[in-house]
Amino acid sequence: MLGELSLFDKVLIANRGEIALRIIRACHELGLTTVAVYSEADRDALHVRFADEDVCIGPAPPNESYLDTRQIIAAAEVTNAGAIHPGYGFLAENADFADICESCGIVFIGPTAEQIRKMGDKVMAKELMKKAGVPVTPGSDGIVRTFRETSRVAHEIGFPVMLKAVAGGGGKGMRMCRDEAELERGFHIASTEAANSFGNPDLYLERLILGPHHIEIQIIGDTHGNYYYLGERDCSIQRRHQKLIEETPSPLMTPELRKEMGEAAVRGAKLVNYRGVGTIEFLVDDDRNFYFMEMNTRIQVEHPVTEEAYEIDLVVDQIRVAMGEKVTYRPEELVPKWAVIECRINAEDVEKSFRPTPGKIVGLHIPGGPGVRVDRAVYTTYTIPPFYDSMIAKLICKGRDRRQALLRMKNALKEFIVDGVPTTIPFHQRVIEHPDFVAGNYNLDFVDKIMLADKQPATTKLTLQRPAETTEVIETEPEAEPITPGIEDKS
Repeated sequence: MLGELSLFDKVLIANRGEIALRIIRACHELGLTTVAVYSEADRDALHVRFADEDVCIGPAPPNESYLDTRQIIAAAEVTNAGAIHPGYGFLAENADFADICESCGIVFIGPTAEQIRKMGDKVMAKELMKKAGVPVTPGSDGIVRTFRETSRVAHEIGFPVMLKAVAGGGGKGMRMCRDEAELERGFHIASTEAANSFGNPDLYLERLILGPHHIEIQIIGDTHGNYYYLGERDCSIQRRHQKLIEETPSPLMTPELRKEMGEAAVRGAKLVNYRGVGTIEFLVDDDRNFYFMEMNTRIQVEHPVTEEAYEIDLVVDQIRVAMGEKVTYRPEELVPKWAVIECRINAEDVEKSFRPTPGKIVGLHIPGGPGVRVDRAVYTTYTIPPFYDSMIAKLICKGRDRRQALLRMKNALKEFIVDGVPTTIPFHQRVIEHPDFVAGNYNLDFVDKIMLADKQPATTKLTLQRPAETTEVIETEPEAEPITPGIEDKS
């Protein structure tokens, strides 16, 4: 319930889909009134039905609705909403939007604009992490402005290398280069792609970590100097730089490594006086050396993994921080109680390179039972619009140990029925039952390897014991890949 420090009693949710519903539930638990905004394509969406108030903010295209800051601010003002929760994707990591909210006297439920800018600039974030004593990947000291400079740095740190867009995310503006020839081609392609996707052609260079794991640390900080890390999530099962499956604890993790990475993440957050929930993402090699990759200054798509493992509510905590309240955890609350796995159910055709498949859902059965949670915003007769993200649900299963969590996920996937559109459910079933995944023997190469195995003779034996190399990942949300490039990049 609301306390004396409450700065607002009504929250506008500047998002859609399952995250909008998730925020509505958290607000109602705190006794807050909610306002849903929606595009014309989402008129029949569940977040519109379950919010206390709703406002149409424009046509279906995101640039004319969910990314239109003027319409969103106008909706907040006309409904007297004292705060805006951006969810993930869309405007969640838009520093200019956070500034606009503040100038209008509206609380932005998230970090400050300055914190978003510092951590959103990949080069600046890397330098800040160095100052905080967080390990970073060897690479260029800032932007590489010419191919000649890029070539010099590449030879200094050694091939293979990864070119990355300074303002990048979702795998755009990235190129893996094994030699000088690939570097020259990659420099021009990545720069052009970065300019087209982000309006900024600047690149930086890093050594490519071979066969890495993508491990992220969940952190939270309030305005009273309290900082906590809540374990890790292993996000190594990805396709096209977008996450498909996440779990905690990571099969790679040891208690000592968890403590070391968690404390490093907190040092990084403290350096910028971070406010709210956030995620510090790392690449970890086979020798368990870890390197800072990026910080996501928002709630993650996969936040339910941590919520279920630790039996907490990250969205409620996020709102409480924005209210100016203290967030405190007892030592026993900082110990995970469950093994948890999440599968992102996307409306995609796996056989056609995960092509998005918008359309009408004509039949739907949601799994249940002990340890099963489903976050969704779809229903029977719901039409998945072609304008937004392809993720339609998140299936989260927990168990006393990883074996039980996997068994519950296997059974839940069998029960999960979506008729009318192809989904990634069959793909998830295959991964969950794959011997290497069951054994915890996987990394960022896993999906590419099993997809490659489909094209090889049946006698070919797949092994991931010694991964050869990988394409590194930078992921800034969905969490599922947007149909309209650059629109809803969640992770």
